Formats: sequence, C-alpha cells, structure tokens
Amino acid sequence: MTNEVKIGIAGLGNVGVGVVKILQQQSELLSRRSGATLSISAVSARSRHTDRGIDIGAYEWCDDAIDLARRDDVNVVVELIGGEDGPARALVETALANGKHVVTANKALIARHGEALAGLAEKNGLALNYEAAVAGGIPIIKALREGLAGNQFSRVYGILNGTCNYILTTMEESGRDFADVLAEAQQLGYAEADPAFDVDGVDAAHKLAILTSVAYGCPVDFDAIHVEGIREISAIDIAYAAKLGYRIKLLGIASKGENGIEQRVHPCLVPEKTPIAKVDGVFNAVVADGDFVDRTVFEGRGAGEGPTASAVLADIVDIARGTILPTFSIPVADMRKQPTASMADHFGAYYMRLNVLDVAGVIAEISAILRDEKVSIESLLQQGRKPGEAVPVVLITHECREASMMRVSDAIEALAVTQERPRLIRMENFE
Repeated sequence: MTNEVKIGIAGLGNVGVGVVKILQQQSELLSRRSGATLSISAVSARSRHTDRGIDIGAYEWCDDAIDLARRDDVNVVVELIGGEDGPARALVETALANGKHVVTANKALIARHGEALAGLAEKNGLALNYEAAVAGGIPIIKALREGLAGNQFSRVYGILNGTCNYILTTMEESGRDFADVLAEAQQLGYAEADPAFDVDGVDAAHKLAILTSVAYGCPVDFDAIHVEGIREISAIDIAYAAKLGYRIKLLGIASKGENGIEQRVHPCLVPEKTPIAKVDGVFNAVVADGDFVDRTVFEGRGAGEGPTASAVLADIVDIARGTILPTFSIPVADMRKQPTASMADHFGAYYMRLNVLDVAGVIAEISAILRDEKVSIESLLQQGRKPGEAVPVVLITHECREASMMRVSDAIEALAVTQERPRLIRMENFE
C-alpha cells in the first residue's frame, strides 16, 4: 500500500458526516496507527448545499457517485448510499472493476450480492470491507474472521437491531403496548417513518445472513432465513415473561447441526440471568460459541453516526496497512453451500399464551391436543378465574419439534372456547 490513502465518500448522511469528522479530527492518530496519510479527495451526495455541520469545501464534488470510482485521485471508495441495488450496487461494482478498494456500511447489499461482489474484489486483489454493516461499532466481523479464526462455531446469535431492542425495553419498563411505544420511538428518531424494515425483522436478517457466511464459510443466503418481527408482541406477554424469569428479545440465531445450518430471526424468551437478556435500549450484542474459545460476548452501540463511522474507519485503516483478506472467512472459490435446516424441524421449548373461555373441561381439551402431538407441559399459569368469560392461560412446554407446535396451535385455535389465535414465542436457554 502507498503511504497515502485517497478516499472518495458516497453519501453524506449521518454516517458519512461521521466519517468526515473522524478523518478531520483524528488525522494524526489515524496516521500513526495506519502508517499512512488518510485524506479525502472527493465526496458525493444528493445535495451539495445541505448544511451538514462540517466543512467539505476542500474536497472535489461529484454530482454522480459513480464518478468517484473512476477518479485517479481515489483509491478507496466508501459507499454509504444504502439499498441493495441501484446506485449503491453500481458504485461498488464500478469501483472494484476500476481497481478501487471498497468500504461499505450497506448490509442489504452484502446480504443480497455479497458473494458476487466478493468474487470481483478477490479477482482484482482488492478489499471489500463491511465491518459497519453488522452491529455498528461492534467489531464482530473482524472478531469472527480474524480473532476467532481458530474456532469452529456451534452457534452465533445476537440482538442485531437497536430499534426493536429499544421498543421491547421500553414496553417492559412502561407496561405500554407495541403501537404506543413505536410511535414514541419514531418521534425520538429511533424508528423510521416506515418502520417495517426494522420491526418486521428484515434488518436483523440481513445482518444474520452476513454473520452466518463469515462463521460457517458458506455463501450468503438471505432467503434461507426464517424471519418474524415484533409487531405481535404485547405488554401482557412481556409481563408474563418477567413473572417466569425471562425477558423478550428479538434475536438473530445461526447454528449448525445434523440437518444443516439453521438461520432464524424472531422474538425469544431468554432467561433474565443470561448476558444477552441484560442488553437494553438501542444497544446490540453478538455472542459466538466456539469450540476452543467457548463463549464470547460482544456488546455496544449498533447504529448511529459515531459507532458506525468508527467501524468504517477501522476498515480503511486495514486497507492502509495493506491488510486485504477474503471478504468472508475464506475465498469465494472455497465457499461451499451447506444444507439448510428446515424450521419445521427446529427443536426447542415454547411459551404459549391462550385466551380461552373459563369453562369446565377447557384445560382437559387443551391437554388432549398436546398429548396427541407428544408435547409435554413444563408449567401452566392461570391467574384468577372469570367463569364464562375469557381468561389468559400461559403454558411452557418441554422441548419439541416446531411442526408439532404449529399443529397444536392450529388445533387449539379451532376450539370453540378459544377467543384468539394462540400466541407462540420460542424459548432459548443458551446453556
């Protein structure tokens, strides 16, 4: 690597502004740590005249971000546009084709097109770095790919979306329901005007797809992930979970078993004593279970200007040092598609909340359905009685197959005494 790294930045939103701030304010520190001078040559964004609170007057302006990939005075392109296709994809492809290293925070792009882009980068001897795409300021990609390279992973899981974690934490603390807390999160800027990407689990699934590929050396397969969001989580579920010694978290979980790799994003009941249960608010956490290192836990801010920009700079410093690694844990040519474990075969315990009429024989009917599917009850909770009226009943099952629980849920919903579809939440003990 030359002793000067010339950077072109596409996108001057919060993260882009953060990258500029670090490069301007920490130039001496970055130079000492990287052994190179890191300088911005050119920038591009939607509007040149927006007041961003930073001085960009010294940098060349490109109306079209693609021009950054063709400039002789740029050897590292930082893509902060966002989106899995369109200008972001075109910029990255053009940069790699033109001999430019790429640093991106774009999880959707990597989750959908990571294998093809990695192949292009490796073919041209270039870096395609994306630490900022997963868990913001937590250096989890570097940890899995480098620090834990001597381990095979039985499981990698975590809280991968700060918006959902904030909402669930606030619901627990305030006793309010999802819609009310979501509206507040939008007012505070923690949730987008259209929150679907976050609350429906898509954002977490993009990140999980990337983590799975890095951990297991397989191609990124976003479509293999079972995805559920948090819209159906209610204050009553959170309250019952607390009574039982659990907290509800939206988790992304990747694990490797006899049936292949299982990837899933959904709400979970986790024991309140576990490290992942203690992660609150907008914080993220990732846990990796390795065969030699045992369990490692990484926690920090998963989004925001400073943490995400910090991760972008870490990738740039690696390039400045001449560190060019396979995009994922191994070269693309060595990646092997592995069997996908069916969600129907998932084996675990379940929380089930029923809303049923308080009449004689109702528990016997429910027990018969569970018996027929060979699902056993660990505990049952019913507080108070309202003869003839609807009451909540909470069941905790022993471990069983997902397919069996789905049939149980359908059969209970069909009972005349059932007032609404049973609410199922998977339980994870992480022992």
